[in-house]
Amino acid sequence: MKITFLGTGTSQGVPVIACDCETCHSGDVHDKRLRTSILIEKDGTNVVIDAGPDFRQQMLRENVRRLDAIILTHEHKDHIAGMDDVRAFNYKSQDAIDIYAEERVQKAVRKEYSYVFAEYQYPGIPKMRLNPINEYGFEINGIALMPLRVFHYRLPVYGFRTGNFAYITDANYIPEETKEKLFGIKYLVINALRKEKHISHFSLREAVDLVREISPRKAFITHISHQMGLHEEVCSNLPSGIMLAYDGLSFVCDE
Repeated sequence: MKITFLGTGTSQGVPVIACDCETCHSGDVHDKRLRTSILIEKDGTNVVIDAGPDFRQQMLRENVRRLDAIILTHEHKDHIAGMDDVRAFNYKSQDAIDIYAEERVQKAVRKEYSYVFAEYQYPGIPKMRLNPINEYGFEINGIALMPLRVFHYRLPVYGFRTGNFAYITDANYIPEETKEKLFGIKYLVINALRKEKHISHFSLREAVDLVREISPRKAFITHISHQMGLHEEVCSNLPSGIMLAYDGLSFVCDE
């Protein structure tokens, strides 16, 4: 199974309009972050988790020619605003794209993309097929996924585990029963917005403490704002086995 970071940033990410900080003006490509999303590839199946405003650019950059499904962690705009661009994949496959989301998120998608689900549809609109997320696990073409309930301040959102890999973004609290589902993984992706504490995201220190508790082989930090600082500088001060992810980073996850 191959994991590719399509984006590792936030709507507070780089470059920030009218910001004079050194991160926003960095010449290091690792500091140029699109909105957070990942691509999971296994045996010819391609699944994307979240499709924010940069979805089209991310698909073009990674030369993704087939898309089997999009899984949504939650309904915030930086995670769903690019879904109109599935129309290119509709044209290629001559089928709707499967969208997996819990009921609350499905309602938000229906509202945001009302024209997709209207009784009388305009020619050429994107085609989406909404599917529920089974809290006990579900499968997409042989990729088994276990939902991980976490909290984005007071908003319940989903992370996901597949095999030895787990992905959690936009969280600042993980219940103990969810932590139990994480123990034993080899690869963990966890969000950290900045070094300072935040109301709805883990800080870098909180993320590092969580990684130490779960103890994966390798951990990657995502959903990084420009307030985190420079990629090279931050990574040089992280414990062994933990790094800031960057857009385009790929690795093979043994199962």
